[in-house]
Amino acid sequence: MSNSFSKEERVAFEDILEGFNDALVLSRNVSVYNTDGSMMERTNNVIYRPQPYIAQSFDGMDQTSNFTAYTQLSVPATLGFQKSVPFILDALELRDALQEGRLGDAAKQKLASDINIAIMNSAANLGSLVVTVSTAAGDYDDIAACDSIMNEQGVQAFDRYLALCSRDYNGIAGNIAGGATGGGASRSFSGNKSNNAFERSYVGMVAGFETYKLDYSNRILAATGADPTMSTLAAANNYYVPVATQTAVTGETQNVDNRFQTITVSSTTDLPAGTPIEITGVEAVHHITKQGTGFSKTFRIVSVVNATTCVITPPIISAQGGTDAELQYQNCIVTAAAGRTVNRLNADDAPINCFWQKDALEILPGRYAVPSDAGVAVMRGSTDQGIEVVMQKQYDVNTMKTKYRLDTLFGVVNKQPEMSGILLFNQTP
Repeated sequence: MSNSFSKEERVAFEDILEGFNDALVLSRNVSVYNTDGSMMERTNNVIYRPQPYIAQSFDGMDQTSNFTAYTQLSVPATLGFQKSVPFILDALELRDALQEGRLGDAAKQKLASDINIAIMNSAANLGSLVVTVSTAAGDYDDIAACDSIMNEQGVQAFDRYLALCSRDYNGIAGNIAGGATGGGASRSFSGNKSNNAFERSYVGMVAGFETYKLDYSNRILAATGADPTMSTLAAANNYYVPVATQTAVTGETQNVDNRFQTITVSSTTDLPAGTPIEITGVEAVHHITKQGTGFSKTFRIVSVVNATTCVITPPIISAQGGTDAELQYQNCIVTAAAGRTVNRLNADDAPINCFWQKDALEILPGRYAVPSDAGVAVMRGSTDQGIEVVMQKQYDVNTMKTKYRLDTLFGVVNKQPEMSGILLFNQTP
């Protein structure tokens, strides 16, 4: 057992794991789904996760014609992230490097950052609820607008989170602290709330969201060029009919990812991936009651297919086809007319602040089957979220150098883009 871990190395790994737990800010606020390693290997690390059912109700006693099967939608989730931090220590460096924890701290910081970034990308790139504010951050109403758009569309009113870039978070904190901080009009809060905002730039719970400050965030660029148009929204290719499965030409039944729709527009030249849009004549509805909200439905451009077609999320489910699945999952009301404008909402460059309901985002911890009897020492540990960290060590007698590596395997999926969104400040129309 020449490659077994020393007591110092074991202590160092325990410290790494403890710090790793503390650093996973975003992953603590998303759902976790644990997978079976053997099953995931057989399915090429892909598993379909169900979206929530939405039921219909009918009037009267006689329901003979209403006993139909519900359409269960699902989305693919993949163990697609394999992150590793390798390093080498020679016989001289080993005397204090591990005890000092310098390399361990750097490793845990990077791996935790990788996980947080994966979650943020999932929210920032697919979140379809879009809130724009014309001014800089600094008012309760800014966050309350995120609460409103979620409430209007029937998103659960619990376990809501908002991750803000540092400047926008501090702008909100300045408002809580009051006029003395230069953050705007003074507000009357209890002493602790104002003191924490003033002394620590801490916001906490606002408008139903638990808020978090990010030291990095994705950015969106200002829209350029002209807004494109769509052909009539009554055209079959411009509204979407959800289906649970489809049959391939080989006869195999496959699940369908109903988060996306390919639409036809006049030009995709100025519609890069990530663009937040509204479409004239498409009104959002409450997902349960199907009542119109009076506000436009917002979408995101996911990818560009060619000069006139692109993929959006969510799909335009307006129930124009009248199928049971459309009636269950209707998310908008369409006023049919030709030449509808695709209005881009990113008027200016800005950081992307993400908000979500916990069930919208999901992390899938994975596990490596690393042999423990192949001449390499192996230690394992799991975070509170079940994310496994593996530390391996191998000594080379020829060079008196020891190889170390820390690894983690995980997946992230945005199961429901309509339960997550983005908040953009300084958007001057």
